[in-house]
Amino acid sequence: MLAKIRSLGLVGIEGFSVTVECDVAPGLPSFEIVGLPDTAVKESKERVRSAIKNSGMEFPMGRITVNLAPADIKKEGPLYDLPIALGLLIATGQVRQSRIENAVCLGELSLSGEIRPLRGVTPMLIAARRQGSALFFLPPGNAAEAGFIDGITVYTPRTLQELIRFLRGALLLEEIPHRSWSDVRAQTSYGTDFSLIKGQSTAKLAAEIAAAGGHNLILIGPPGSGKTMIARAIPSILPEMTFEEALESTKIHSVSGTLENGLLSVRPFRSPHHTASVAALAGGGSTSRPGEVSLAHNGVLFLDELPEYNRNALEALRQPLEDGRITVSRVFGSMSYPASFMLVASMNPCPCGHYGSRTHRCTCTPTAIQKYLSRISGPLLDRIDLQVEVDPVSYEEISGDAAAESSAEIRARVQKARERQLARFSGTGIHCNAQMNAEQIKRFCAVDKASQVLLENAFQRLNMSARGYNRILKVARTIADLKGCDAISAQHIALAISFRSLDRKYWEH
Repeated sequence: MLAKIRSLGLVGIEGFSVTVECDVAPGLPSFEIVGLPDTAVKESKERVRSAIKNSGMEFPMGRITVNLAPADIKKEGPLYDLPIALGLLIATGQVRQSRIENAVCLGELSLSGEIRPLRGVTPMLIAARRQGSALFFLPPGNAAEAGFIDGITVYTPRTLQELIRFLRGALLLEEIPHRSWSDVRAQTSYGTDFSLIKGQSTAKLAAEIAAAGGHNLILIGPPGSGKTMIARAIPSILPEMTFEEALESTKIHSVSGTLENGLLSVRPFRSPHHTASVAALAGGGSTSRPGEVSLAHNGVLFLDELPEYNRNALEALRQPLEDGRITVSRVFGSMSYPASFMLVASMNPCPCGHYGSRTHRCTCTPTAIQKYLSRISGPLLDRIDLQVEVDPVSYEEISGDAAAESSAEIRARVQKARERQLARFSGTGIHCNAQMNAEQIKRFCAVDKASQVLLENAFQRLNMSARGYNRILKVARTIADLKGCDAISAQHIALAISFRSLDRKYWEH
């Protein structure tokens, strides 16, 4: 007898429909799975066999053939354990097909029949919902992910035996409740508060501008000046995620297996160690998993001690910083992942950390300084909008009782600026000034004659590239948004230029 069970598959971060066809025919006992299964899918034969027996059911002793259609797309992972087990039970008449006719089933089975959670459930559910599916059987561990998708009914049996009893009408399962995006957003919490950071008014201003417009930021200064603390406080001033942004980021984290609470409600903050490889940062490996640049999508990628990272790994950042996407190519195919993130980097100006300091003597040779700084290429530096020198904090600042501005106050301004941008770019698919293309820059970043004079002088004096020119205009647009101004003034341009000239001090010494 032939049985068909609806299931799903995953390519990159996009789901697709899979039909699990199970046929049990007379003959010598055998169990074959076809349809481009990977090793994890092939091994499901033993998990399914034990799970069915340990659930009190009869495993068929005949010629078993399982086909995963469409047969020309590779199937990966243990998610087909549950649909295969159900298909075999239906094919042998132990469960009625009608009870599961329009349902979609996903789940890994343990040898005892327990249904274990999976990676990538969110994008698969979204794809299935678009195709009209409305009834799902999922592992309990994935219930939180499914709760945010409207118009679907989801049951989460703990074991194969529970599901069989439900399909036979001997047990009632409760539908998982729908969760509201506003409820989740109200429960968000943040880390380091800006009120704890003493001094560093320029660096704080740069962080506020970067957060408001999604701009890239680099902090350069001696050890202990507060670079890392400022960077780690940036999540506390980032604007709230929209539901669309949260869903897109959740899909990536679901595929990577790093999702914890069902839906990301706080913008990601990723801080990989400087020993991270090219594949770890950009994505790849045997299964072309998303890398740190994709896990930081709609959030922050923080690279502490930037020159210590592998040069090839840093150069891999250039394309996603420009395009907002990254394509990982391997022998078996290519995967494209979103990678629109805010790069925040920190570094010392030299190996000892005191080059250019007014209070400490640098002990490095000119050759050592040049070698250290040359680890950061010009093209990568050109993609960083805001370059800030962080000086050591004075004793008066660090010991004083003067109250610093809190993250909540800064975040309120950032949120208003981002709301202006969302209204400006409504319907275009972009969310912040940093994502503007050349046409949008021309439209939204018009400047007066005084500003043109400033830009011309800066372009010639700083040997600026066309990319640098455009990025100054984007930063100036963000500064104007923070001030609540519709037009960009010379004052906004001057401030944007002042945050763009630091590379000339260190990289052209």
